[in-house]
Amino acid sequence: MSLPPEKASELKQIIHQQLLKMDVHGRIREVLAETIREELVPEHQQLSTEDLIKALRQRGIIDDVMKELKFVTDVNEKERTSAPKPSTHFVDREPPVLKKTNIDPTRRYLYLQVLGGKAFLEHLQEPEPLPGQICSTFTLCLHFRNQRFRSKPVPCACEPDFQDGFLLEIHKDSLGDGSKMVDATTMLSICDPVHMVLIKTDTCGETTLVASYFLEWRSVLAAENGITNVAVELLGVGTESKVSVGVLNIRLEMYPQLNKTLSSEITSTQFTLERQKTAEKERLFLVYAKQWWREYLQIRPTHNTRLVKIFAQDENGVNRPVCSYVRPLRAGRLLDTPRQAARFVSVLGYERAPVIGGGGGKQEQWCTLLAFLCRNKGDCEDHANLLCSLLLGFGLEAFVCVGTKAKGVPHTWVMTCGSDGTITFWESLTGHRYIHRPINPDDPPLVEQPKPLYPYRTIGCIFNHQKFFGNCQPSDAVEVCVFDLHNESKWKPMSGEAIKSVCPPGATSSVPPFPPLCASTIDAAVTSNEIEVQLRILVSEHRKDLGLSTVWDDQLSYLLSPALAAYELERTTGVSAGNEEFQDAVRRAVPDGHTFKGFPIHFVHRNARRAFATCLRSPFCEEIICCRGDQVRLAVRVRVFTYPESACAVWIMFACKYRSVL
Repeated sequence: MSLPPEKASELKQIIHQQLLKMDVHGRIREVLAETIREELVPEHQQLSTEDLIKALRQRGIIDDVMKELKFVTDVNEKERTSAPKPSTHFVDREPPVLKKTNIDPTRRYLYLQVLGGKAFLEHLQEPEPLPGQICSTFTLCLHFRNQRFRSKPVPCACEPDFQDGFLLEIHKDSLGDGSKMVDATTMLSICDPVHMVLIKTDTCGETTLVASYFLEWRSVLAAENGITNVAVELLGVGTESKVSVGVLNIRLEMYPQLNKTLSSEITSTQFTLERQKTAEKERLFLVYAKQWWREYLQIRPTHNTRLVKIFAQDENGVNRPVCSYVRPLRAGRLLDTPRQAARFVSVLGYERAPVIGGGGGKQEQWCTLLAFLCRNKGDCEDHANLLCSLLLGFGLEAFVCVGTKAKGVPHTWVMTCGSDGTITFWESLTGHRYIHRPINPDDPPLVEQPKPLYPYRTIGCIFNHQKFFGNCQPSDAVEVCVFDLHNESKWKPMSGEAIKSVCPPGATSSVPPFPPLCASTIDAAVTSNEIEVQLRILVSEHRKDLGLSTVWDDQLSYLLSPALAAYELERTTGVSAGNEEFQDAVRRAVPDGHTFKGFPIHFVHRNARRAFATCLRSPFCEEIICCRGDQVRLAVRVRVFTYPESACAVWIMFACKYRSVL
């Protein structure tokens, strides 16, 4: 096998370093001297290479070298030749021993180990899971400088057995500073924290956000030997943001080891200066926001009732400017079009922030992006912020709109302004798009006015990462709103400089950086088959309970596939295609005198039993599943469409054909 020249030189370098490490040269000299002394007669002064190798083999030196040189097949070979080395996540069962992994000795890493948890008192009475038993689990998700990691799930317990290691690259970029070995002083200026999110997954697969924590990792720069142990107390989220949920034991280690560590006074001074700078910027923005709000109220006293939202609480109960929840987000090669991005956001689960007690009040909680993505569900604000960020990434002028739906229910959605002045509303929970044509209240009664199709009633403000506008038109009804954002008599703007001072880029703020999106880990074909098999069993059992036999028609099931693909295409692009071929195929498959019935339904979860229960609540679907008649043949087809972050759209179609008996 021939190696390219650069690989050959790299291999030679590795072998050379290994030989130096084992002091093989010194041992060869000893063997050489010993062999000459013992085995050569005075008249025979020549020692051949074969003699030397034989002597080295007899003394076990060659065997020692071969044992030490472990050649590991690199599965990322193709990836490494075309792109920078990927960051590595590996599970460490014996924490003190470092496992072999892809690391570049010319770059700086932070090795973060999670060595178990304790005091998760909510799980004090949790029984020990039996082998093979499905139980609730904890999963720890990390984000650091555009790198994301996920721990293996561990059973929920008072002392959860987290034993994981994560190798975080300090500089992810391959050019500029990233190609240098960064020193402690440079790393001290990197103020990005390690964002840790703890997720609980119950036995039904439902996820709950347990804690969200920002780890200050730079304390390791002042630690002796470049190693430090930290006990991290995790606090709850939302209404429980002041309550401890547990403690994680974390070990931080710099690799390679620092030549020179910093003093603890230097690091603590740096942290204090950063906190003071951030606090001062946030204080000045608060003063400005209060002044802006006073001016806004002076325009019209009724503005007091409008939904103008300048600050919002995150999952930790911290008030942040709403503009900081939005940022241009590029999805790489995971999403191709703005409409596909809207479809992706709509298949992430919708769940209102939990509230303890009755009263119907809405608990406010705008999640950070990592918490939203890891939990795979969130409120309408989380969906709107993510969709706006993706549309900004696609180069559109996008804003998040804050207003109300029918019956005065607060709601957020997304708006884009076309270069020709076209205003489009995007509903982040469904992926639907609506063109906005304002009604002119001054028109004569006989002039035909556009009929709005969107569900929105009022609008108080709009914002993105750089701009904030308060609606100061006489009416805040969406149907009469004119979106001329340059007209300050209609939209009162906030200072762009003020927003920039507290929102990245350019702000040394407490706002967490955005994580990159991750590709789906779901195999669409395998998952589709699994759900389909489970549904067949559930249908057969249900019919058996009714005293009915079940005969499946595999060919008819297969013919349903094009319809499901067309439904998803229509949801994504708004274009319907392929319906004629589907109808023609069904007509050919159903003989004369037979009746065909089909029922498609869409889900954003993969729980077959839950989906079946929902289907039975529809009288149309129940009619198909419980079909009676002559020559009844049943069909079911499942098609899972995967999206980033393991989100998926699940289409199910039940069908039957039977002889019509009059």
